[in-house]
Amino acid sequence: MPNLLLSLIIFVAYGVLAGYFWRAQARGEGDVLSRGPVGHLVLIPLTLHGYLLGQDILSGGGFDLGVLNAMSLIVWLTLLVYWVARFFYPIGGLQALVLPLAAVAVLLPELFPSDHLLMNTNLWAFKAHITVAMLAYSLFTIAMLHAVLISLVEKRLHHATLPRILRSLPPLLTMETLLFRMIGIGFMLLTLTLASGVLFSEEIFGKAWQLNHKVLFGFISWGVFAVLLWGHRFYGWRGRIAVRWTVSGFAFLLLAYLGSKFVLEVLLHR
Repeated sequence: MPNLLLSLIIFVAYGVLAGYFWRAQARGEGDVLSRGPVGHLVLIPLTLHGYLLGQDILSGGGFDLGVLNAMSLIVWLTLLVYWVARFFYPIGGLQALVLPLAAVAVLLPELFPSDHLLMNTNLWAFKAHITVAMLAYSLFTIAMLHAVLISLVEKRLHHATLPRILRSLPPLLTMETLLFRMIGIGFMLLTLTLASGVLFSEEIFGKAWQLNHKVLFGFISWGVFAVLLWGHRFYGWRGRIAVRWTVSGFAFLLLAYLGSKFVLEVLLHR
């Protein structure tokens, strides 16, 4: 089956499930239904999406991680983490927010294919580096979504108006607890990513380590999340302060990888 046709099928499946969970979330039943048989249906497009990623990224015997493939992989991992986490935390209804992103992400690489094969892809160090980096991006993507939701709920509570779809979200304290757990795990993965990039640069990228804009933004993001975790641990930072620092750290992380790849591949065609 051609990849474009498969991506269209996955796009429709994600869209249908997104509409279903969005309506269920508006009725206050999102989390309950996500734990039932319908919630398991997400595995079908998720598995097909994973297969398609394998076809796109491992095309031609190389390793193509262009900006659209990378974005699709990050969104796929984000949805996978949400699907697994719903068994342990009351966040199943939040899939309604990720499914539309997944629908768009699975379609873009097929509509705008690219050819940006990476070197040294058979080395275990490269595979470990990429795996840890993508997991870190996915966890910080989820943290970003949670931070935005926390901000929306807090603003609505101050105005004494809370839409039904926001009322069915987990309590703020639960969401903040999950936020800092994800940031903590993501921070450890980001530390491993940066450390492996510095220590094994020649093995991973085939050249000596150098301080470029990608590395600089990565370390700035690491510093932002380090300060946030430190402030939360010793000064109890939460609420709007936590949201601002999370958004800032995520923005620098986007500039570090996806931003630099977008400029090189889309604007400069390199």
